[in-house]
Parts: sequence; C-alpha cells; structure tokens
Amino acid sequence: MPYCNAANTRVHYRVAGEGAPVALVHGVVFDAEGTWGGLVDSFTDKHTVILPDYAGTAKAEDDGGELTVEALTEQVVAAIEAAGQGPVDLVGFSLGAVVSASVAATRPDLVRRLVLAAGWARPDDEYLRNLMTLWAGLEDDASFGRLGTLTAFSRGFLNTVGREQVEAIIAGGERTEGGARQVDLARRADIRELLPRVEAETLVIGCAQDATIPVELTRELHTAIEGSTYQELDCGHVAVIEKGPEFVKLVREFIERS
Repeated sequence: MPYCNAANTRVHYRVAGEGAPVALVHGVVFDAEGTWGGLVDSFTDKHTVILPDYAGTAKAEDDGGELTVEALTEQVVAAIEAAGQGPVDLVGFSLGAVVSASVAATRPDLVRRLVLAAGWARPDDEYLRNLMTLWAGLEDDASFGRLGTLTAFSRGFLNTVGREQVEAIIAGGERTEGGARQVDLARRADIRELLPRVEAETLVIGCAQDATIPVELTRELHTAIEGSTYQELDCGHVAVIEKGPEFVKLVREFIERS
C-alpha cells in the first residue's frame, strides 16, 4: 500500500484506473474505501482515481493530536503529488468538501475543477455546533455509530434498506478515537476566509434532507464561491450512497464537459 508523509502523518492513498485524474476526499468516521468504494468503478473507465486516507482513519498514522483543516489539506496535497498526478478534478464529501475547498484555495495549481458535496464553511451555526459536540462526546461505541447513522441517512433510505443493513452501517460507524477527532474538527472548521481564493470552476452539491449538515449551509458555500454552480439531490447527507448513480452522473457531466 502506498504512503506519503505530510503534517506529522503517514498518509495512505490508493490509485485505481487510468485517464484524467480525479481525487476523491472522504468525510468523517469512514475512510476513503468506506465512503467511495462503491463508486470507484464508476470513474475508472476514463479516469485515474486517487483515494487519500487522511489523519483520523485507521490507515493513516499520526500523533493523535487535535486535527486542523490546514493539516488535512497538506495531507491531501501530498497524496495527489505522491500519486504523480495533477492538476486533478477534486471531489470532496462532507469534511472532505471543507478540506477540498482549502486545497483549491491554497494550491490552485493542483485543482482543475472542484466538486463540493454536503459541505459547509462556518462553525457558528447552532445546530451544527451542538450536533458535532454531542457526537464527538459520545463515549459508547454503539451510540456514536447510531447517532451518526440517524443523521447521515434519510428516514426513507433507512426504511428501504431494512434493519439488518442499518445495524451493519451503525457497526461500521462505531466510535474510534480518530473518528471522534474528525467530528471535533467538523465542529470547529472555518474556511470562510479561503473561499474568495478558489479559482477552479466549482460545482456544489447539496442534500435536501441532510440532517448532518443542513442544506442551507451547503447553499451558503455555493454563494460564497464566485461563479460556482449548484445542484441539489433529494436525499440525506450521504448522497454518495443514497443517490450513488445520480451523484456520479452530476460529477462526471461536470468534470468531463469540454
């Protein structure tokens, strides 16, 4: 497995496919494979896909300290450069959208087009602050996974997949120290000052039923990035699972147009 070093972290990354490079940046608790694994083959027919695992995941080795957007930005940049690719089309989900916006703002030479899904820019929304504080503070493994699952997916999706699959999702999202650190960063993340520096053509994707990041915050992200376009999917937070084919269609139409 390939690794690179950045911001006191040994960063794992995976590369699949061949073609125009796309980097997919995961959110909290689930790593790149857990977030994007079901969609990688939807891109590899025409793209080299780069999947970094930043600090807080089991595949990354770091000092266990407080995470910052700046450090995760350095780690994603390092993985892209170590993969020998760039500029890339950069796709970030949830906290990965926050980090991806930071990458685009600070390393415009590395980002051709930018897709930000279910992201946000500020920490002072009271719903977001309280949810992330509650989530990060849960010590019981199962409760941590259960809260994450209930806010990550729409009620309709949970009822459609059924109890066995829901319990499997909960088990996969049980508490780890790294996951709790990522959630704590989500509580603190503030990229408002960076957004005017984003030069890449940008697509922002909101989730109409999002109970993790209220869709109004994602719409604010679109408003703050000059010239960005906006699309909205009728689903919960994890659009990459609830609306996988629709999500892939939006991304590919955006990054593959001439």
